[in-house]
Amino acid sequence: MTRILKNFINGQWCDSKESKVRDVLNPATGECLAKVPAGSKEDIDDAAESAHQAWWSWRNKPPTQRVQYLFKMKQILEKNSDEIAEICTSECGKTFAESKGELARAIENIEVACGIPTLLQSDFSEDIAVGVDEYYIRQPLGVGASISPFNFPVMIPFWFMPYAIACGNTYIIKPSGKVPRTMNRVFELFEELNLPAGVLNMVHGGKATVDAILEHPYIKAVSFVGSTPIAKYIYKTGTAHGKRVQALGGAKNPVVIMPDADVDATVKIITDSAYGCAGQRCLAVAIILTVGKAGEIFTEKIIKASKSKKIGNGMTNGVEIGPVITMESKERIEKLIQKGIDDGAKLLLDGRNIKVPGCEDGNFIGPTILGSVDIESELYKTEIFGPVIIINNVDSLDDAIKLTNDSVHGNAASIFTTSGAAARKFRHDAQAGNIGVNIGIAAPMAFFPFSGWKESFFGDLHGQSFHAVEFYTQTKVVIERWHDEWTRKF
Repeated sequence: MTRILKNFINGQWCDSKESKVRDVLNPATGECLAKVPAGSKEDIDDAAESAHQAWWSWRNKPPTQRVQYLFKMKQILEKNSDEIAEICTSECGKTFAESKGELARAIENIEVACGIPTLLQSDFSEDIAVGVDEYYIRQPLGVGASISPFNFPVMIPFWFMPYAIACGNTYIIKPSGKVPRTMNRVFELFEELNLPAGVLNMVHGGKATVDAILEHPYIKAVSFVGSTPIAKYIYKTGTAHGKRVQALGGAKNPVVIMPDADVDATVKIITDSAYGCAGQRCLAVAIILTVGKAGEIFTEKIIKASKSKKIGNGMTNGVEIGPVITMESKERIEKLIQKGIDDGAKLLLDGRNIKVPGCEDGNFIGPTILGSVDIESELYKTEIFGPVIIINNVDSLDDAIKLTNDSVHGNAASIFTTSGAAARKFRHDAQAGNIGVNIGIAAPMAFFPFSGWKESFFGDLHGQSFHAVEFYTQTKVVIERWHDEWTRKF
């Protein structure tokens, strides 16, 4: 019988209050791996109540004691990394190596959050007036929650959760219903932590669960990663209910190739970026803007490198591109490709109608490249979230920067060049939150915030690093005078 996943609330596994479930499918084979609850408001009520009750005693633990759980958390993930990565690949579709890389990124955030005893330190000013001192302290908000996407079921919750609990908050994680087994297993392993009941909770579900998170009075801060339309909804609804919200939206990341760029390195880096995780990541290369003669130099080489990519089940050695997450995603991507062709784009490489032996029911799309794409077309503007590249040629770096800045998205942008002057101009002028120079995936390390601009991010403080610490704490300013015989003279 197919397993029905449970929630983890108040230190215990429990059934959802909602009896409806949905299938969790292996995107490479179509196999049903488990069933996940559709979720309900009542589930969030239980988790929020549990987290709220646990908060006061948890916040009163010294930070040096709270981070001891994080040290152990890191060890558990490292010890079980292969098992977690295999589960991630089976339900997400990415290659085993990509899943291992994702897990490493999650662990990096735990390591940074272990520095909370230092990161929570504040400023002190003595004698702002005679005998009067002023300082501020950081205190936890209460209950936090994250709403996770399907493409990084391990990493993205760890952009937020370790910082939240290290700062003295309690927490609720809502995994994506498409990939719930990975976080489910992580929580099973985390039982070894012996965290106080209610500090860390997990609730499965869909829109009803999300809305309950956004509306519950005990939940003070919400973190979200997903598409721009949903990010807007999350931000608007959460802030309307008085919450702090950081909502990371969609992307359409351009890379600019200058004629002087290193050819072999640039081609490899860009194709790895565009096709890794089957293009289903918010930092994937989506648009290549070749400048001047770079179009003649690079286009055919990128097509040739793309053709060489091996497609198949992510657990098979040597596979570089796995399936997209669902059959619906596959059909949506293929429709966008055809729409682009109908609107006049030139099909340079067609990855549709891919058949993988032994995975005939899988959701596979091969590398696809379109050129001469109308910048006003749906294909150019829409986040495709698949292994599809647009290559357009422009006359100058200024033209490339203008196209970059005209986009409603601003998650990441990169330039490939050997010119320091060109790199500096791009870094200075490009309107995106994460900038790469000869880097295909401009992913910040955990000790830097994951920036995003325009409709790629809604909020003020980003995930990771000191932004996460500020997001999950509130400052209290203290102004104090102590009377003694000396101060009474004044």
